[in-house]
Amino acid sequence: MNILLLGSGGREHALAWKISQSPYCDALFIAPGNGGTQLHGENVQIAADDLGAIAHFVLTHQIDMVVPGPEAPLVAGIYNFFKNRKELEHIPVIGPSAEGAQLEGSKSFAKAFMQKHHIPTAKYREFKKEQIQQGLRYLDHHSLPLVLKADGLAAGKGVLICHSTEEAKAGFSSMLNGQFGDAGNKVLVEEFLKGKEVSIFVLSDGTHYKILPPAKDYKRAYDHDEGPNTGGMGAVSPVAFVDHNFLLRVVDAIIEPTINGLLQDHITYKGIIYFGLMAVNQKPYVIEYNCRFGDPEAQVIIPRIESDLLDIFLHIHQDTLNEVYIRLDQRACATIVAASGGYPGQYEKGESITGLEEVTDSLIFHAGTKRDANGKWQSNGGRVLAISSLAATLTHAVNCSMENIKKIHFDNMFYRKDIGQDILL
Repeated sequence: MNILLLGSGGREHALAWKISQSPYCDALFIAPGNGGTQLHGENVQIAADDLGAIAHFVLTHQIDMVVPGPEAPLVAGIYNFFKNRKELEHIPVIGPSAEGAQLEGSKSFAKAFMQKHHIPTAKYREFKKEQIQQGLRYLDHHSLPLVLKADGLAAGKGVLICHSTEEAKAGFSSMLNGQFGDAGNKVLVEEFLKGKEVSIFVLSDGTHYKILPPAKDYKRAYDHDEGPNTGGMGAVSPVAFVDHNFLLRVVDAIIEPTINGLLQDHITYKGIIYFGLMAVNQKPYVIEYNCRFGDPEAQVIIPRIESDLLDIFLHIHQDTLNEVYIRLDQRACATIVAASGGYPGQYEKGESITGLEEVTDSLIFHAGTKRDANGKWQSNGGRVLAISSLAATLTHAVNCSMENIKKIHFDNMFYRKDIGQDILL
C-alpha cells in the first residue's frame, strides 16, 4: 500500500515511524512532514489541509490510504471531500466526518453533544462577541477559579484558567476581540473542576471501539505547572490512578454514550477519539474531545502499540475493528519535549542541534526540525523534538528520557524537568 500521512509535528513522526514498520506499507509520503519524518518516508510540500492538492497527489501517486495526523484537515472535512468524489470515494481516510470532527472543532458543539447524551462535563455558558457586556456582568458573579475556552481551534492554546475576576474579564475580552482569530468568535465560561487529568484514546470504526493505553500530558511551559499553556511539554503512560474500576466508569459514563450518541445522531466517525478527562473524586468528567492522537501523547502511546497500525486502520475502514486484538507493550513510556526559548510565544528558528547521535536506549521524535545544506540538524519550530523511553517502570522511563535529553543542545533550548513526578510521588 502507498500511504499519505498528513501533518508536520512530533505526532506525525511517531506515526511515520510506526506505519513504516508495517508489511502493508510499500511507500510512505508525509505532507508536509518535518526533518524526522523523512527518515521513514518521503516528505512532500503540501499543506496538511490543502484538500485540492492532497486529492491531486493521491490520484497521481496511487495512494491507497490517507492518515490525517492533526485536526485541521479533519475539521476542514477531508473525509467528506473524499467520500463525495467518485474518483476518491474508495480511498480510506482514517478520521471522522466533518461533523464528527466538530467534537474538537467547536467546543460549543461538543458541549451540546454531551448535554444531549448525558455525558458528564463541567457546567458552562457561552457568549458571542455581541454579548460581551452580558458576559462581563456574568463573570462578576462567577465562582473562582474559572475556565475560559475559545470555541474553535487555537493550536491547544485557547484555554485560560483564571484566578481573579479581573484576569477573567481581561482574558474574556481579549478572546472575543480577536486574540485567537475566528476561533474566539464564541467563548465558553466553564466551572473549574479540581482533580487529576488523564487522556484516554479510543479507536472506533463507527460501531465498535478499542481502548488504547491512557496517558497524561503536561501543558504548561514550565516546571510545577507554571507558565502559559502550550501544545504539550511531555507525557507519560500508563497513569497510576487509572485502574480497572476507574476505566469501567469511563466506559459506562463517557465512551459508550459517546459512541452511541454519534450513531444516534447519524454522525460518521471512523478514527481516533481523544477524551481529555478530569477525575474528580474518582468520577470522570470530559474536559474536551479531540478527533486525533494528542501531541505529545502519541509519542508515548504509539511506542506501546505492538500490533501493526496499518492493519488496525484497515479494520477501521472495513467496520471490523471488533475482530482485532491490539497487542500492547506492558512497559511504561515517558516523553520529554525540547522546546525553543520563548515558546509558546516568539522564538528563533535555525539553531544548530547537536548531540542527537549520543542518544541511546530512547526514541527521538522530531517536531520542529530541518536539515541545512550540509545535512546538519537545525531547529524549525517551537517544539523541536521529544525523547521517548520505554522501561519496566515509569520511574526508569522518565529517568532514561531525562538523561538522554541532557545530551542534546541548541541555543535557548528548554524542557520541563518534572515530567511524571506528580504520578511518581
